[in-house]
Parts: sequence; structure tokens; C-alpha cells
Amino acid sequence: MALHTPPKGWQEEGLPPEERVWLVLATLFAIVFLSAFMGLWHLTGRQTTHGEAYQVDPAAFRQEVMAFAERYRVGELHGVPVVAPPPGDVYLMAQAFSWYPVLKLKKGETYRLRVASVDYPHGFSLYPHEWSLQLYPGYEWVYPFTPTRAGEYALICNDYCGLGHHAMVGRILVEE
Repeated sequence: MALHTPPKGWQEEGLPPEERVWLVLATLFAIVFLSAFMGLWHLTGRQTTHGEAYQVDPAAFRQEVMAFAERYRVGELHGVPVVAPPPGDVYLMAQAFSWYPVLKLKKGETYRLRVASVDYPHGFSLYPHEWSLQLYPGYEWVYPFTPTRAGEYALICNDYCGLGHHAMVGRILVEE
């Protein structure tokens, strides 16, 4: 709150010339640097996952995943099939409170990870790669993926999808 009331009509006086200069300079500075940083960040930043997205029928995607899991099945982990496919397209399905199937991949091989939700919106986080994206029914995301270390990669649903959300954890197993 001001100590003194400004004189009547002060708002119609306008800005003094030196204030206009600084206002224009500050605005130009902000525009130039914001544009430059946006461009540079897009070119050099690793914040964006570079994949492709396609519209897909959830029922058809489910059938594709089931056929894929049956074809490359090598075992089972907690009732979920473990599959060991060759390099190329690998499928991962998000469904109510689970990831299907468990993928068993080879270190250094390149795969195209095809992931989609067949029921509700889900979040997809892959650690330690720190990928994070939203999965919506009717859309399939395709990402090139080359595992660089052997071990277990965690899949986590990071978008609340219902009462069993806390249990929606999956894995990708990577062998030498």
C-alpha cells in the first residue's frame, strides 16, 4: 500500500522515454534468449523421447501382443509370460494394473519397443532410462531401444489408473 495517494490523472501521463527504452530492451532480450534457448534445448536436450505414435485398435493390439507372447515364450514370472524375442519389434501392453509380457532382451541389440494401453490411460516410465510418456487406449508408441547394460529395467505406471495402480510394476530383463 502506498504511503501517499498519487495525483489525479497519473495513469494518463504515459511512460517517460528512458523507461520506454528499458522496457523495449528487456522485452527484446527476453524474446531473443527464450527463442535461442528453446531452439538449442530442442537440438541438444535429451528431454524428449523420439518415437512414433500410431492409432491402433486396442483389441487388435491385444491380439498382436498375445500372439507375440505365445511365439517367443521362454518361461513365466508371477503368472506373466517371459518372452525372449529376436531384435526387431517387441510388444508391451499396459492393462489394468499389469504390464504384459515380461521382456527378456539381449544387451547391445536394437529393438523397436511397441507399447500401448488397451483399457485405461496409463503412464509409462522405464528406469534407468528415465523415459516417461502417457499411454492412451487407441494409440501405440514405437521407440527404438538398445539396452546398454545387463540387469533388470523397471517399468512403472506413473499415471493413476485405479485401485491397483500401486501394484502396476513390470520389468524388462536384459542379458549379456
